[in-house]
Amino acid sequence: MKIFKKFLQILCICVLLGCITLVALYLYVKPDIPSVAVLKDVKLQTPMQVFTRDGALINQFGEKRRIPVKINDVPEQMRYAFLATEDNRFYEHYGIDPIGIVRSALVLISTGEKRQGASTITMQLARNFFLTREKAYIRKVKEIFIALHIEQLLTKDEIFELYLNKIELGNRAFGIGAAAQVYYGKALNELTLAQMAMIAGLPKAPSALNPIRNPERARARRNVVLGRMLEEGYITPAEYSEATSAPITAKFHGAEIDLYAPYISEMVRAELVAMYGEDQAYNSGIKVYTSVESTVQAAAQQALRKNLYAYDMRHGYRGPEAYLWQHDSEPVPDNDTILTKLKAVNELADLHAAVVVEVQEQAMTVVNKEGEQLSIDWEGLKWARSYITSSRQSFAPKTAADILSPGAQIWYRYDDQGQIMLAQIPEASSALVSLDPKDGRIKAVVGGYSFEQSQYNRAVQAKRQVGSNIKPFIYSAALEHGYSLASIINDAPINHWDKSQGVAWRPKNSPDKYVGPIRVRRALAQSKNVVSVRLLRGVGVEATAEHLLKFGFTPQDIPKNETLALGSASLTPLELARGMSTFANGGNLIEPYFITEIRSNEGEVLFKAQPVVACSDEVRRKNEVLAEFAEFARTDQSISDDFEKQSEIDESLSEQPPKCAPRVISEQNAFLIADAMTSAIWGGGNWQHGNGWNGTGWRATKLKRRDLSGKTGTTNSSVDTWFSGFNKNVMATVWVGFDNPGNALGRTSYNNNLDKSQIFGAESGAKTAQPAWIDYMEVALADEPYAPIEPPEGLESVRIDLQTGLLSHNNDFSSRFEYFMKGTAPTRYAEKKRATIFEAQPQDDKKQETDELFESELF
Repeated sequence: MKIFKKFLQILCICVLLGCITLVALYLYVKPDIPSVAVLKDVKLQTPMQVFTRDGALINQFGEKRRIPVKINDVPEQMRYAFLATEDNRFYEHYGIDPIGIVRSALVLISTGEKRQGASTITMQLARNFFLTREKAYIRKVKEIFIALHIEQLLTKDEIFELYLNKIELGNRAFGIGAAAQVYYGKALNELTLAQMAMIAGLPKAPSALNPIRNPERARARRNVVLGRMLEEGYITPAEYSEATSAPITAKFHGAEIDLYAPYISEMVRAELVAMYGEDQAYNSGIKVYTSVESTVQAAAQQALRKNLYAYDMRHGYRGPEAYLWQHDSEPVPDNDTILTKLKAVNELADLHAAVVVEVQEQAMTVVNKEGEQLSIDWEGLKWARSYITSSRQSFAPKTAADILSPGAQIWYRYDDQGQIMLAQIPEASSALVSLDPKDGRIKAVVGGYSFEQSQYNRAVQAKRQVGSNIKPFIYSAALEHGYSLASIINDAPINHWDKSQGVAWRPKNSPDKYVGPIRVRRALAQSKNVVSVRLLRGVGVEATAEHLLKFGFTPQDIPKNETLALGSASLTPLELARGMSTFANGGNLIEPYFITEIRSNEGEVLFKAQPVVACSDEVRRKNEVLAEFAEFARTDQSISDDFEKQSEIDESLSEQPPKCAPRVISEQNAFLIADAMTSAIWGGGNWQHGNGWNGTGWRATKLKRRDLSGKTGTTNSSVDTWFSGFNKNVMATVWVGFDNPGNALGRTSYNNNLDKSQIFGAESGAKTAQPAWIDYMEVALADEPYAPIEPPEGLESVRIDLQTGLLSHNNDFSSRFEYFMKGTAPTRYAEKKRATIFEAQPQDDKKQETDELFESELF
């Protein structure tokens, strides 16, 4: 009895000490135990998703990929796979599993190895959510207390759901929803039993058991999971046999991107980080809806690439990337060696890597990274004259052997008809941006050929000289200072002696041709440089520069000298598109925007765009009246006290139109420039009677739309080429050039020392940039109704003589109707003998002076 009493005393003391120890440990770890509020409001780190305006996913950002799922949406076999492997008694214990602990201890004692873990799913959840990865006994103690606490506050299904969404499964996939996408590109309900077991086996060692990097180890672990499921009766022997014999099919799948648009999504990423900070932007599941439309964004990307390929093909083939072997001196490597070398090549855009294995007379056989043998026919090869310089290529090839030899590592692509084409990575760069001119919504933006090649967004970051794209703004200034579209300017060479430089400035047309006296409309349409200079002189450099600032350009980008008339101003494509939109929307300066809405992970609207809108004068007057009415209602006490009157006021104010964008030029000025720019596309005169002429943008007649206005732009030596064009609903600007402005786009003059079989030809805005604009607008305008810019009030239309710009009695090919601001139309009729105007003369208060000049000087 004494021994028994002694034993009881010792036992009581041990129990007491154990309780005291447990209480002490609890008090020690209590600060780390999560509160009820934290557990009930667990926020999974979910990546930010970026969508198009019509809901297509274009990118997602966040270190952790996660696709949260509800427990009821998890297939039963997947739940069993995790339970069998990680915690088969999960629904029976209270957070810790004494039976599991004893079993693990017995295995450890009998084998000396830790083969079975004792961590329950709840304990793993506690560790993953609230504890660090430090390996210390105190962490295990914390883990137990937190697990017990979790079990008191959450149901078993809630705990299991959190676990399945939180668990790390390799390749930055967190949770089973993300793992299904990353490894198999599927939703959970599309997975096979073998695939479910593969994912369920990953928590033990996500990196070591990764089925992409270590397929054999992953297979062994998968079969262990299937064996546990069979032991527990979750699957039948037949299901086990079929699943264990299934091949490893896992491969890396990115996010389920509907449309890859990296430049716009990077703009969004930078904006969201600035708004919310990195942690909230990347991990809170924010959904961002951009302003771009998936169809036109895809069209913009395709148009830009197609145009760069066309430019490259005009200028010759620069040769293969490398030779993997020399066909005349080295043996052909085996297929595995070839494929290993090809798989190391990073592909760009829609270019695919391949190696030439056989060359026929006018075709060649290539092997791509997937080991497929493809044939490139002569249609895909014959363009490949050897590149010499930007303006010189060698003779046209006659056989495939003139181009490449076996062993050459090359690029190929598919054209619009599915034809395989020999290709190369373009050296030239390009950008395209498209706006809705009514409110500044960015409809599409492409910042370069390939985001993987260069993340530099040329559409919004690259300030380049705009060349003749500046002329509509110069002409707008001229209209503000008394000129009209019928004013006659002398299209003749200029020689201006510069005393400070000791040289003569001789601006020239491109091409270097002159027609003498010419109307302003035609001069703009045919992009006459010397006319632009004369207009600048007529208005004054300072006044012109001040006028250009109205379009949102910054002063440091607008040089205050006569080169401004030729496009020496440097602007980004977005800045230029914004300025041009002013002509399309009636004179309003809109603010471009690319985010329409931001929603939280729970669907709450965090931000909604409220853009300023191009308003007519009628809408502006209505806004002013409503504003005055609201102010009066706020200050008049009798109205404030009258409930019915106040309700009427509130209803009236609720119908107020959106905030109007500032008007920077008159509706009349904007219309006249936009209308003159239609002539850049459709030309003028009558070809049957010998006085027809083309505008520089005539290629756009392919679109067969009379509601389009456009302007080409080319800088000296064709370093930069542009095309901008619009109707009332769509504005787009395209730039093509080199990131290094020292390179030119192939502008050349004929060299008699070169063989005439070699290719020559100047690059220009019309030839180099406009084709991309046309291809884009063909899609962007497909569902757009005919939308011409209607003439506003304050204009008059009279018939003028095409040669003199004066009124005409004729009703034939020698005349046309022209628009004028009221009070600026000519007052005299054209005579049989007409005068030449050698310098720009406005037609307002100087009409008498102009008419006298016509009478005194004949052609």
